[in-house]
Amino acid sequence: MTGGRHLVIVESPAKARTIGRYLGDEYIVQASVGHIRDIPVPRDLPTEMKKGPYGKFGVDVEGDFDPYYIVSPDKKKTVADLKKALKDADTLYLATDEDREGEAIAWHLLETLKPKKSLPVKRMVFHEITKDAILGALENTREIDTDLVDAQETRRILDRLVGFELSPVLWRKIKPSLSAGRVQSVATRLVVERERERMAFVAADYWDVTGTFGAETEQFTAKIATVDGSRVATGSDFADDGTLKPKASSATVLTAETTTALVEALTDAPATVANLESKPYTRRPAAPFTTSSLQQEASRKLRLGARQSMRVAQSLYENGYITYMRTDSVTLSGEAIKASRGQAAELYGAQYVPDKPRYYQNKSQAAQEAHEAIRPAGDRFRTPADVAGSLSGDEFRLYELIWKRTVASQMADAKGTTSTVELALEQSGRTATFRAAGTVITFRGFLAAYEEGRDASRYGSDEAAGSGDKRLPQMEEGQTLDTRELTPDGHSTTPPPRYTEASLVRALEDRGIGRPSTYASTVATVQDRGYVLRRGTALVPSWTAFAVVRLLEEHFGPFIDYDFTAQMEQQLDRMAQGELGRSEYLKNFYLSDGTDGPIGLKQMVDHLGDIDARAINSIAIGDGITLRVGRYGAYVERAARDEDGELIEGADPRRAPVSDDIAPDELTVEKAEEMLERAKDDGRVLGTDPESGHEIVAKDGRYGPYVTEVLPAPEETSGGKKVPKSKQPKPRTGSLLKSMDLATVTLEDALKLLSLPRVVGTTEDGTEITAQNGRYGPYMKKGTDSRSLETEEQIFSITLEEAEKIYAQPKTRGRAAAKPPLKELGTDPTSEKPIVIKDGRFGPYITDGATNVSLRSTEKVEEISEQIAIERLAEKRAKGPAKKKPAAKRAPAKKSTTAKKSTTAKSTTAKK
Repeated sequence: MTGGRHLVIVESPAKARTIGRYLGDEYIVQASVGHIRDIPVPRDLPTEMKKGPYGKFGVDVEGDFDPYYIVSPDKKKTVADLKKALKDADTLYLATDEDREGEAIAWHLLETLKPKKSLPVKRMVFHEITKDAILGALENTREIDTDLVDAQETRRILDRLVGFELSPVLWRKIKPSLSAGRVQSVATRLVVERERERMAFVAADYWDVTGTFGAETEQFTAKIATVDGSRVATGSDFADDGTLKPKASSATVLTAETTTALVEALTDAPATVANLESKPYTRRPAAPFTTSSLQQEASRKLRLGARQSMRVAQSLYENGYITYMRTDSVTLSGEAIKASRGQAAELYGAQYVPDKPRYYQNKSQAAQEAHEAIRPAGDRFRTPADVAGSLSGDEFRLYELIWKRTVASQMADAKGTTSTVELALEQSGRTATFRAAGTVITFRGFLAAYEEGRDASRYGSDEAAGSGDKRLPQMEEGQTLDTRELTPDGHSTTPPPRYTEASLVRALEDRGIGRPSTYASTVATVQDRGYVLRRGTALVPSWTAFAVVRLLEEHFGPFIDYDFTAQMEQQLDRMAQGELGRSEYLKNFYLSDGTDGPIGLKQMVDHLGDIDARAINSIAIGDGITLRVGRYGAYVERAARDEDGELIEGADPRRAPVSDDIAPDELTVEKAEEMLERAKDDGRVLGTDPESGHEIVAKDGRYGPYVTEVLPAPEETSGGKKVPKSKQPKPRTGSLLKSMDLATVTLEDALKLLSLPRVVGTTEDGTEITAQNGRYGPYMKKGTDSRSLETEEQIFSITLEEAEKIYAQPKTRGRAAAKPPLKELGTDPTSEKPIVIKDGRFGPYITDGATNVSLRSTEKVEEISEQIAIERLAEKRAKGPAKKKPAAKRAPAKKSTTAKKSTTAKSTTAKK
């Protein structure tokens, strides 16, 4: 299209820059920086709407479940800039991503910008950002697909209804600030159930024997398979309770004693080749990447979390290196197949390419989010060597992974031979057989380019029984081999492995829960909420997660059921295809009385009945010890007992805090008893404060050792009247200094700590200087001016004269010289200043000297690439400076953003 000015709106600044390079000067490409509006929380609704049908959720639950949208506060400047650009435009192109969320962003832009009816509005879609793809998309536009919009809106409304109905229950029965979500709660349940399995697990011991056998100069190893005619038990034969599974009840479990006796009996016994099999081996390449398989493989091979891998993939897509990265399709386009085959032949040889192209089929019939698998962009792929100069770090590694997987998917099968040998030994009245297997790859095929990773097995290497890519010597049946060594080896079964981010994504996908666009955010959310903690790559549930999952299982079963959640996703897929109406589905989901299906969410909440909060927050550890989830964290508790172990009637139970460092499956009875004993010793009375008459106690708390005073009960000081908690006096407390030890702290030490802050003196102008111990170490304070002290001892020893000398010096930030940057990342294209990552008071942050962006809690410095830093800085600039909310009264609703019904959406942008 030529002539005039055309406005193209995309989501991100990087995408805007890349597309802008392919379009002429008559095109203005601007970014919305994601969503521009959302359903507000009730407190942000206009006053006149808070008492109406929108008041509880921001959704009209009394009508057709129409959501009320407002422009997000941090997007008002973005919207103003877009409206300004639209005034001079002759055409509006909505070029957001080609999925449900992208379709919804396009619809929200249209509804908010309100272009003139005479202005052409076109939906521009593409699955890769190359010049050909962008120019082709300009010539093949369409209208907004309101079925996709309805599906995305319904997902958003469902999340709002579930979160706003269930979260308050968690606040009342467990602790404040918790949240429940439609998919996040199910993901949390998966992690908790795995930990329950580990807690119930009972290890079983078993032994095996590895034999070394040879003929002339060649030798190989084999594992024992049978003894005296009975199959030898391996790790997979044991159930989680430590007993043999029913199907393995006849297997022989070798012990240390029986194994030693067997080895002694069979030492130097000749080994006869009882059976020898050889068969062809064929291995086919894996399908091209989907969102899920990319996240899994990036985790296994590159050690990238789900959120990090998607952030890197997003950058690669927006800069034109790969196709769209949110897809559950394994299909490749014709041009991609041609490019893959051509590159494989060019780099590895014609023999590495099969005669016919390979076509892959999706496992899930619901796969429909995008048209193609994730692959390098263009009709001729850039090799890793081609992009080495423009990509680095995680971006290069992820591109290389995608390139290898795509090219390998169109390469020939790996070929080889698998041989299996069974050896028979007999001596001293004992018999045994040993088995070994080996695979020899004779033609590598696709393995020359790529081999898919695998998750660790809980059973270890003993299950492989010698399998692997190893060569066995030439043998024939009946041949006698030398038994050169028999080595006994003991094992213990291991509990099922914890989920990693990759295996959790796979579990969600296998159950049909979530979709490509939600996997990374779901895995990130359960960690951000504190339900799941990372230990290395393993995901460990918190005790709060146990309480939340138990409450949801017992009182909101359907909404945390795997099949029910998967069916919800299927209904959203039907909605995206125009087969199901939004209002009909939401009414049934929320208001159903259970006559024709599951009871609705509102009915379930309204008839919830009593919930025993104490029971929900309690988990039996054993021997009378119970773990409880309290408002301030988890703790173990056991009824008080005397020296003979008898219960003491009426005595307060003994308690001890539980550190987050202890995983649930590690909290044994023995460890809990240690905690209780330590807490008993820690809560020792140091003496009485001579001034107040209150006892001073030293304790070990959740955040470290401290001293505190014991105040009398409020009723004792108020004539027996009940005193409101807000008016009750708080005891003085003080953390121990680093030089102090809980076991040796004295009353004198404690009184010094409780006396802080210490008044050092008063300056000539009447300003008081105090010394105190803070979160970041010892410091002085003079009005609002703080200065750090070098040692803790200075808190009690520094004089006024010494303090004034410190204040007379120019103030320096921190107690030491300025630290060098943690990482240098190149130059920002906008500010043209160097980008670095620094260590700030509240953690590491990205900066170009003018704009600062803090790293998120789950991000690591080494994971931040130059491109990610540029993107984060651009997004921060686009938001503009943070503004304080004005105290003025809210404008009338009609002058802000009005409620938009789905019928309005369908009438303004009817589906073509």
